[in-house]
Order: sequence, then C-alpha cells, then structure tokens
Amino acid sequence: MKHTVFPKIFLILLVVLLGSCSARKYMNTGQVSFDIGEHYNAIEKYRKAYRGQKLSKEKAEITFKIAESYYKLSDFAKAAIWYKNAIKRNYDDPMCMLHYADCLRATQKYDEAITWYQTYLGVKPDDQYAKNGLEASKVVNEWLENPGRYLVNPVKELNSKDNDFSPVFVGGRDNEIIFTSTRENVTGKRTSNITGTRYADLFTSKFGVQKQKWEKPVLLEENLLINTLNDEGAATLSSRGDQMIFTRARFDKTKDLGTELYSANQSRGEWSEPILIELVGDSIIAAHPSLSDDGTLLYFVSDRIGGYGGKDIWVAKDKGGGHFDKPENLGPEINTPGDEMFPFIRENGDLYFSSNYHPGIGGLDIFKAVKDEKGKWVIQNMKTPVNSPGDDFGIAFIKGEVEKGLFSSNRKGSRSDDIYSFYLPPKIFNATGEVFNKETNQKIDGAMIRIIGTDGTNLKMRADGGRFQFKLKPETEYVFAAFRDGFLNDKARTSTIGLEDSKEFRFEFKLSPTDAPIKVNNINYAFGSYEITEESKVALDSLVQLLVLNPTIKIELMAHTDHIGSEQFNSELSQKRAQSVVDYLISKRITPGRLVAKGYGETWPKKVTRAIAQQHDFLKRNDELTEEFILKLTPEQQEIAKALNRRTEFRVLSNDFHE
Repeated sequence: MKHTVFPKIFLILLVVLLGSCSARKYMNTGQVSFDIGEHYNAIEKYRKAYRGQKLSKEKAEITFKIAESYYKLSDFAKAAIWYKNAIKRNYDDPMCMLHYADCLRATQKYDEAITWYQTYLGVKPDDQYAKNGLEASKVVNEWLENPGRYLVNPVKELNSKDNDFSPVFVGGRDNEIIFTSTRENVTGKRTSNITGTRYADLFTSKFGVQKQKWEKPVLLEENLLINTLNDEGAATLSSRGDQMIFTRARFDKTKDLGTELYSANQSRGEWSEPILIELVGDSIIAAHPSLSDDGTLLYFVSDRIGGYGGKDIWVAKDKGGGHFDKPENLGPEINTPGDEMFPFIRENGDLYFSSNYHPGIGGLDIFKAVKDEKGKWVIQNMKTPVNSPGDDFGIAFIKGEVEKGLFSSNRKGSRSDDIYSFYLPPKIFNATGEVFNKETNQKIDGAMIRIIGTDGTNLKMRADGGRFQFKLKPETEYVFAAFRDGFLNDKARTSTIGLEDSKEFRFEFKLSPTDAPIKVNNINYAFGSYEITEESKVALDSLVQLLVLNPTIKIELMAHTDHIGSEQFNSELSQKRAQSVVDYLISKRITPGRLVAKGYGETWPKKVTRAIAQQHDFLKRNDELTEEFILKLTPEQQEIAKALNRRTEFRVLSNDFHE
C-alpha cells in the first residue's frame, strides 16, 4: 500500500504542473494579442488561461484582462461581469474600478455607476475622465426621460445580423448611399482577430421611390479594386459623388498592418484603381475620412504623434493631385485623452463626431461642434434619442437645411451595429389671437393687427370676427399691435428665440373705447391727500406705456371723490389729485401738451358698467352712484359704492396730436 501512494502524488503534481504550464502559455499568448489590439483573440486565450490557472493573483490579472478586452469591443455587459469578478479577487489596478463604472453607466445602472466613479475618484481625485462619467451618470436619466425632437428609427432593409455602419450619401442626396458591412456576401472570408467578425466591404443601396424603402444592398464593386480580401470601410464622397476616399486595413499571414486611406474616382459607373493617400507616416491608424463640401479639407482619425491621447481627429488641406498638406490636430476643444472618431463635416461647416470621453450617456456618443465668433469649437452632446447607452457613431446628413440623415448604433434592439435614420421635424410656432372691447368684453370685428419681427417681417392683417392667426418663424422676436378707429391701441411682445420645441402662442388684445371715460385702476391717495402713493406709480406706469403706444392722443385726467365732505373741498382736492397725476406723467417724459388735469369732485357719480355689476350683486348695469342712491344701501354696500366713486379716469379729447 505504501508503494502506491507516491505514484498517485506524483501524478497529481504532474497534472498540476502541466496545467500551470498550459495556463502560463495561454496567458503569455493572450498578452501578446492584447498588446497588439487583437481583443477577440485575447479573450479566447485568456479564457483558456483562466480555466487552467490556480494562483489567485494571476487569476485576478487574467480576469481583468478579459474584462478589458470586452471593454475594447464595447461589449459592456460582459465586461461588467469580468470587472466585478476582478474586484472580488482584489485586483489592485484602480482602472478596474473606473472601467467597471463605465460599464455600469453603459448598461443603465446609474446609481451603481455613481458609487464606483466616486470610489475611483477617492483614489484618483484629479481624473477628469472619471469626473465626466460621474456628472453624466447624474444627468443621463433626465436626458432619457426628456428626449429631444429627433425621430429615430432602424432602417430594417439596410441592416443584417452582422455589422452595418458608417453610411454616406452619394452626392449628398437622400436616394443613394454607400456603407460598411460585415454581412455574409463580403468579398473575403477572413475573420478579424480584433473583433472576431468578417472583414468588412463597402456596399451600396438606392432608395426605391415606388416602394418607399431602400433596395437590397449589393457590393459597391466586385472586381477586387475597392473591395478586396482586406478590410474596407468608413468612406467619404466628394460633393458630386465622383471621388471616394475610404479606409482599408491590410494584413499579411502574421499580423495586421494598420489602417490607411485610399482614394478612387468613378467614371461611367466604374471605379478606378485606389491610390494610397500619404498622411500619417509611420502611424498605425489613418481612418474614418470626411471631405468638406468644397473638397479642400479632409478630416480623418489618427493616433499619430502630437495628439491628445487615444485617437484624435485631424484635418489636412488638399494640395491637388492627390497630395495633402501636413495634417493639423483639431485641438483640445474636440480631442481628449479618450477616443474621438467618425468625423462628418456638413456643408455649413458644423462638425459631428463620436467620443467616449466627452460627457455622454455611455459608450460612444455623437457630438456636434460649431465654431464661435472667435473661431473656437463649441461642443454639445446630441443627447437622446440620437445617443443611447450603447455606441452611437458614423452619422451622415443629406444636403440642405433639413436635419435628416443616417447614423450607426448598437443600442438595445440592434442585432449588432445597425443603421438608423434620424429626422428633426421643423419647429412650428403658431400665433392665434382675439381682439376684445375692454369695457364690454365683446369681440371687435374688423380690427387690424400689425406684426413686426426681427427677421424683417412687417405686415398688417385683418382680425375678421375679432380673430387672427399667424405662423411665427424660429429664432425671431415679434411685436404685435392691435388697433381700430374709436379704440386705443394695444400691444404685445413675444419671441421664439431659444425655444427647443414647437409652441402655440395665444394673444388677447383688449382695446379701450374712446367714447367714454376710462378708469385707471389702483390709483390711491392717503386720506384727504393728493400725494400719489408708491403703489399707485406702478399703475401710472402702465398709463405711460399706453400713451407711448398711442402717440397722437390728447387726454384729460379726471379725478373724482365721493360725497363725504363739502363740495368746495372735494372740488379742490380732486383738482390737486388730477394735477399730481399729470405731473407724474410729465416726469416720465410725456409731452405736457397732451395732458389736461380736471378735478370733478363729487359732481360726476360713477355709472355702473357690466363688469362692475358682475362683481357686486346689489348693483345693476347703468345704476348711477349718486348720494341719494348710496344712502339707500346697507352700510357695507355704501362703503363699496363710495369707493367706486373715488376714482381716477381719463378720456380722449382728440386723436390728432403732433409735436
């Protein structure tokens, strides 16, 4: 029995040793694949190493590298599982916490993401990337719950179960596109060590007007000029569609040779032999081209020396003959320590690109960049529904003012990278209004409306039946004025500047008739005094505005008292009160020749209007509040009636005043 124990122990040790050697081999080869960016291959090798590794420290490292590889492939759900595993195994690189937070944000677990960003910032408090992620996690729920006005839909006829992305419109029109795809009928059958998918080719599709949908995509060409056994994709076209610059990733039997940009011309439907564009020297990456509308500037992505970290967007000026000046980096407003990719320059000069560093919802977000008056780029996230917790990239607009086009996304509901359409409906601003007689509250038929806008609008329209309607323009300020013979004008202002959504504007103009005195509300004096209170000046300021709005009227300011006190005292007090109102209006630069002060004491009792009768059930329309009438009321009713008699009014004396 003793002799059989040692062979068994030896066998166990041998198995452990062989397993350890195998795990070490896969770990080493996985590291090689990881270092050269072959993340799909790295995952396969690391997973084999993980199964054979027994040492806890090495196993934690493998776990982290698998998570990092999934992270690089934007498979955030799987990456999150492996990051969590690495954290449980006490993996000590803080980057594990940071990228775990990123994955939680990309999978919409925002509260957990906030916790892990904060944990990471406790170790690395100055990391701006983490700060961006933390702030985005705090606001992204609001973005998701309050999406913008874009209408976004998958384009089913363009999408396959494989990757379909980076569409570009031929000639800027909306009836033909070229896009990148790894679908089954690509030219080559090689699988990428980086992504695990087939090498891509360029496909094309036309929009069928009769069926109102895109036709079945076909290879752009089949002569191995554009589409080869290499990896082709991410193209841009000249404004006429006769020149194409596209990305090609070459390889030999042992390694990838990086990505380069090639140019080809089209004549009579045939493409020329592509020519390599020399742009980045020894850099590994030159990709994702975008030509300006005039063809003079080429925007592209590179990791060349002189950038800000990761992949940056550069621009080169065309010198003619397929040659370009030395590329210039777009600067820190655009480029960051992260990755900025998939640029698209519109004909108006606005730049669109994707970034995983600028604050976003998760993964790659699409950003819009516009130059300010000083020539600096101002960046804004396009938010939902264009952006999502997944990767959103490769946007392209049709030419013109309409905000319409296509972009790529692997958001929830996509089978892989899919093509989506987007459309921004025009903002609609409708103004409707009614014109009323202020005294009777009846609509005034035939009133005229004057409309003046900062866009040059200057017109008159008739308010038939007391109603009018007008369509306003975006980013414009308006003044509306209502007028009719026998009435004072009324005015209103509005603006559509900065409004994000469509809106209905409603106006009510109440014109005061000039054939009867008009009360100025809220004019008060101390008992037995003619000094205007501070509260009364607010009401008088509205009278100032009315006089400015009606510059040709001359008015009489009329002050009235109740019957308490002698007639002489009331007459003198009312005159002084009327004059104090006139003096105030003059202090506000109203021409004295337009103003007459008149005190009527108790001689002109108030006649009850329809509005007053509706407020007080003991009064009827046309009742005259004389002393005799008032004395027949209850004490409480008498106080109300006397208050109605104590008033300041004005009446229009003429409508033809001129300085």
